[in-house]
Amino acid sequence: MGRTSKDKRDVYYRLAKENGWRARSAFKLLQLDEEFQLFQGVTRAVDLCAAPGSWSQVLSQKIGSQGSGQVVAVDLQAMAPLPGVVQIQGDITQLSTAKEIIQHFEGCPADLVVCDGAPDVTGLHDVDEYMQAQLLLAALNIATHVLKPGGCFVAKIFRGRDVTLLYSQLRVFFSNVLCAKPRSSRNSSIEAFAVCQGYDPPEGFVPDLTRPLLDHSYGESQTFGPIARETNPSLMQVMCLQPHPLGTILSQKSFNPVSPLKNQWVYSSKIKIFYQISESLFFFLGRWKTMK
Repeated sequence: MGRTSKDKRDVYYRLAKENGWRARSAFKLLQLDEEFQLFQGVTRAVDLCAAPGSWSQVLSQKIGSQGSGQVVAVDLQAMAPLPGVVQIQGDITQLSTAKEIIQHFEGCPADLVVCDGAPDVTGLHDVDEYMQAQLLLAALNIATHVLKPGGCFVAKIFRGRDVTLLYSQLRVFFSNVLCAKPRSSRNSSIEAFAVCQGYDPPEGFVPDLTRPLLDHSYGESQTFGPIARETNPSLMQVMCLQPHPLGTILSQKSFNPVSPLKNQWVYSSKIKIFYQISESLFFFLGRWKTMK
């Protein structure tokens, strides 16, 4: 899709062109690093959903410029080569992709995993929020395979009334979870970024890419059975986000920490039904216009 006149008037769009960045989104990662020192002590980084490559460019300059720095970019689409960046054209939901990432790091886990991916928006906020949440959970799932203890995970989220569930899931795996909206993110956009620091998975957790993290039957598995939820309350603890100077904090809604999996299953079912109804409506409208 071509750039509109609004894009060309945008200051970060012009700055990206002047400084050779592939997209204006490069400034989002740079501003997040200014606030959270994401690159401090990082020698191995992974960029998920990397295309067109602006975040990989930032990682390459900040980390790849170091003698021992390594950057791996993953995306389903092919991407133009970048100096200091190893590209993997693969699916982040596949175990083979996680193994290939570790192979490039010579068996060592990553210090930082970032994901600026987003689905094709429909304009229906509930549907877009649901699809983005599933993408984030897929990125988190592969991050549990490649991230070292104490590592950092940064991913895009869409602000919505049910975003608290994502926070509770992220806090299961990270000691510190904050939400930030960089200055370069448009005010009209519902996007924000979850900055998760201090990767610390629950005792006994076994990463499994064959099952979504918030699948409605996940709580019945051996890893997170009913006994585990009762004996280890930290697994299901929900904490309120503290205000952060970088950006706005997402709105919270009442949430039942005892049964988050049920809440997600009900919410997902409603969204799927709504999506099916909308799809059917568009189909019949198209047929009606054709008949006219």
